[in-house]
Amino acid sequence: MNIIPTRIPDVLIIEPKVFGDERGFFYESYNRRAMTDAGIPGDFVQDNHSRSARGVLRGLHYQTQQTQGKLVRVISGNVYDVAVDLRKSSPTFGQWVGIELSADNKRMAWIPPGFAHGFTVTSDSAEFLYKTTDYWAPQFERSLLWNDPALAIDWPLDGTPLVAAKDAAGLPLAQCEVFP
Repeated sequence: MNIIPTRIPDVLIIEPKVFGDERGFFYESYNRRAMTDAGIPGDFVQDNHSRSARGVLRGLHYQTQQTQGKLVRVISGNVYDVAVDLRKSSPTFGQWVGIELSADNKRMAWIPPGFAHGFTVTSDSAEFLYKTTDYWAPQFERSLLWNDPALAIDWPLDGTPLVAAKDAAGLPLAQCEVFP
């Protein structure tokens, strides 16, 4: 397993060792010992699976309590995955990092607690899997506005994305609840 820091050092790209031949491929998508050795906590409590069409944008989501770390990957299609640092005391507060995740590149990303997270689908469709370190708590869920000009996220969009009502009503960073 290859661990690659991003320009926000707490957000990591994980490249598994893939063993392939004419029959197909095999790789460990999760190994608690290897992840823990890389600084990724091993106490995941929930697995989620979503399927989305091209042009769907989900996020940018976070929870103000029961904060979630997320280990994310794509098993079908391609997405552009984004994490935004919402930790006020962090030197990278308000900065974002984008990562291309796909079924082909088999990369995973670790998004720690204290970050808003979202993605947009860049293929005809995509299936997205993620493990979380705490349970979904809708009463604490918030949406950071995906197109906040202060963030200037360079989403790879062809036209206007399809977003949920809660994401369209997300707050800009200047108005969001953030972490200490």
